[in-house]
Amino acid sequence: TPLARERADLTARRRALEAIPLQYEGRRRVFTVSNQKGGVGKTTSTVNLAAAFAHMGATVLVVDLDPQGNASTALSIPHNAETPSVYDVLVDERPLSEVVQHSPESPRLLCAPSTIHLAGAEIELVSLVARERRLRTALEKYLSTEGADIDIVLIDCPPSLGLLTINAFTAADEVLIPIQCEYYALEGLSQLMGTVSMIQKHLNPTLSLSTILLTMYDDRTRLAQQVADEVRAHFPDQVLATVIPRSVRISEAPSFGQTVIAYDGQSVGAVAYREAAVEIVRRDDENTAAGIPAPTTEAEEREP
Repeated sequence: TPLARERADLTARRRALEAIPLQYEGRRRVFTVSNQKGGVGKTTSTVNLAAAFAHMGATVLVVDLDPQGNASTALSIPHNAETPSVYDVLVDERPLSEVVQHSPESPRLLCAPSTIHLAGAEIELVSLVARERRLRTALEKYLSTEGADIDIVLIDCPPSLGLLTINAFTAADEVLIPIQCEYYALEGLSQLMGTVSMIQKHLNPTLSLSTILLTMYDDRTRLAQQVADEVRAHFPDQVLATVIPRSVRISEAPSFGQTVIAYDGQSVGAVAYREAAVEIVRRDDENTAAGIPAPTTEAEEREP
C-alpha cells in the first residue's frame, strides 16, 4: 500500500543516516539564511539545520537577527529584555563572546540571542559608523579568539531587506534561501537576487548563493511540484535534492523549546533536515575535491 511504501522509504532513509560518521571535517562556513517573504521557513530551517550539523559533529553558532527571537526560543535560549543580545553587539559594540549562550539541546549548539530591542536597531544603525559591517567585524573578532572553535555559523534574518539583513549578507560567505513551495514565494526571489548582487558589488565580493532549500513541500499537490521544477530550472546547481515536507512534528517542536531533531528525531521532518545538512556538507566536499570555486550570483541573475 502507499502507506507501507512510505514507511519503508522512511526506514531506509533513517538507516542511511545512521551509517554516516558523526564527525565534521569540513571547512568553516558562514551562512545567512534569508528570504524577505515571511512564513517560508527561515527560522525553522536555521535552527533545524543547526541541530542537524551539530548532530554530525560540527560546532554551530546561530546568530538570531530577527527581533521576534523565534530562533532563540526554539533553542531554549533566554531572550528577555535584560538579556545581553545581538542588539548590544551591533549598537554598543559589545563583544560577541559576552552574548553567545550554549543551547541545552547540545554542547555543540550555541546561539547569540535576539531581544525586542533589536526592533529599533534599524533606526539606530543609520547614524552609526560602518553600519553595514558591524556584525562582520564582531563575528570576525569572535571567530579569531582562542577557544571559539566554530565550524558553521548560521545567521537568521528578519523577513525584510533592511540594515539587519544587509549586516547578515556582509558578514556571511554564503546565502541559503528557503523557498516555500507555493506561487507567492517565487515573486520576491528576483528582488532578493538583486539585493545579493548589490551586496556583492559594493560590500562583500566573496558572497555567493550556494544553497536553495525547498520547504513545506506537499507531494500530493501539482502546484508544489511545479514550483519545485521552476526553481530547479533557474537554479540547477543551488537547489538541494532534499526537500522539507509539511510536517506536524516540525510545527510542534518550537512550542517545547526544541528543534525537531531533539523533539522527534525519527520523524519525517527530522530525517529531511538531517539529509539536507548531509547534502550541504557533501556538496562542498565534492566541489573542493574537484577544484570547483564557490558559485556566484553574477551568473544567476536570471529572474525566476
